[in-house]
Amino acid sequence: MRTFSTAAQSDAFTITAELTLGRNTTADEVARQARLFAGQADGVQVADNPLAWVNMSALAASALLLQEGIDPIPILTCRDRNRIALTSDLLGLRALGVTSVLLTRGRRVPKKHPLHASTVFDLTARELIAMAQAMNEEGDGQKAAFFIGTGAKAHRARSGWRGDSLRARAEAGAQFLQTQICFDLDLLRQYMERLVQAQLTWRYSVIVSLTPLPSAETARWVKDNMLDSKIPDTIIERLEQADDPLAEGIGICAETMRAMAGIPGISGVNLMTTGEPEHIAAAIEASGLR
Repeated sequence: MRTFSTAAQSDAFTITAELTLGRNTTADEVARQARLFAGQADGVQVADNPLAWVNMSALAASALLLQEGIDPIPILTCRDRNRIALTSDLLGLRALGVTSVLLTRGRRVPKKHPLHASTVFDLTARELIAMAQAMNEEGDGQKAAFFIGTGAKAHRARSGWRGDSLRARAEAGAQFLQTQICFDLDLLRQYMERLVQAQLTWRYSVIVSLTPLPSAETARWVKDNMLDSKIPDTIIERLEQADDPLAEGIGICAETMRAMAGIPGISGVNLMTTGEPEHIAAAIEASGLR
């Protein structure tokens, strides 16, 4: 089976897609999306109740993807589970044959969220990474080691920036990092220069997040609700002025992917969902990178 970990550590430009999940998503729907991304994506990411919206568990969705011959990349956060539950999930994922995981701290449940759930944060992201790495080291050789990922924020790093937090997470066991949604190519080029200067691209495969934006309204929602996202006003203006905003959004995503493929240090992109998996597939096809 084609795996994300192999692709991300090669010279090829890797592409992953996010599984679109809702409260009522069925096993048949997961299988349909798996067939949609087969041959296009090197792996499919499974988000961990993003923005505190309740979805199918990452462990269950990963099992369904594996049945379809797709390499899953489950995301686990520290928000909803203590260290016992996180250890249990990692053991379950390893038993299933999952080879890549993205481990992050996660965000607090918003105060005005309709579900009055408590946040846990029993572990930091670095401690969760170290836990997964400890499993790698204690393995009996019969199960593949996890290819461990961590989150990062592309920003205008100052000269001499060393990325101490990223360095510490690499020491703990992280091997790939994934940024927030970033359409700002100038910012990204400067950030990648700093990563290269700090020799962090020696430690990490770098994945940048994008999404096919179907409308200016969606772009503004992402910008307002995913506060770390980087969507320049010029992108929103293009969507506003387009006769077919969806086609324009898919085209913008595809051209940005091609540009990122030429930036030194970037290993690939992850395409996050805005609700329609077909839009992700269309952007990959339009990019010409597959």
